[in-house]
Amino acid sequence: MNRFTDKTVLVTGAASGIGLAATRRFLDEGARVVMVDIDEASLKEAASGLPQDRILVQVGDTADKNTATKAVKAAVERFGGLHILVNNAGMATEGDVTQTSEEDFERVMSVNVGGYFHMAKAAMPELVKTRGSIVMTSSVSGLGGDWNLFAYNTSKGAVSNMVRAMAMDAAKDGVRVNAVNPSFTKTGMTEDMVSDPEAAMAFLASEDARLITGVNLPVDAGLLASNGQPPQ
Repeated sequence: MNRFTDKTVLVTGAASGIGLAATRRFLDEGARVVMVDIDEASLKEAASGLPQDRILVQVGDTADKNTATKAVKAAVERFGGLHILVNNAGMATEGDVTQTSEEDFERVMSVNVGGYFHMAKAAMPELVKTRGSIVMTSSVSGLGGDWNLFAYNTSKGAVSNMVRAMAMDAAKDGVRVNAVNPSFTKTGMTEDMVSDPEAAMAFLASEDARLITGVNLPVDAGLLASNGQPPQ
């Protein structure tokens, strides 16, 4: 498939995990990709094996609004526009509400929620021009709670509703906004691979999903199909 030929995609958290897998998937389908990550060494290593004429590397912390402004500007200057934003950069800390420090809580929220806000705000004018789309990485933790992940659960709950609110507001301009909600995926943050969210991202970003917006799509191997009762 070449659903993204002549399309420019901006992916945050692109140095590893879901972000790198998504980058490769979009490249495989013909896209040009702007790769954004805070880890300069890992980002450059990840980018080294990719088609250099269709990638652009941008180092920065998405919690800083200047990172978003610079990345979108760079995408437009290098590739002539922006069609898809993949808001993916994230982090987690363990602990319940009493164990979570103010500093850890604020950092998780600034990356997982604030970073998505900054990127979407910077990208939206360009996405309106191209009638593009945003795909965000939320989590099954944004649809239900986990034990001992208070800050992360709070942030992903915010992301899941951010998607709905943004989709409603952006519809008038022809911009779609959706999320994938993976369960545990083998990344630097988790170890057990049970889902492949990059395939769902490519679908939601493509014209195949042109009538889909405001959706939080679980990519969880059926985890949320259960009501939590033990097997009989």
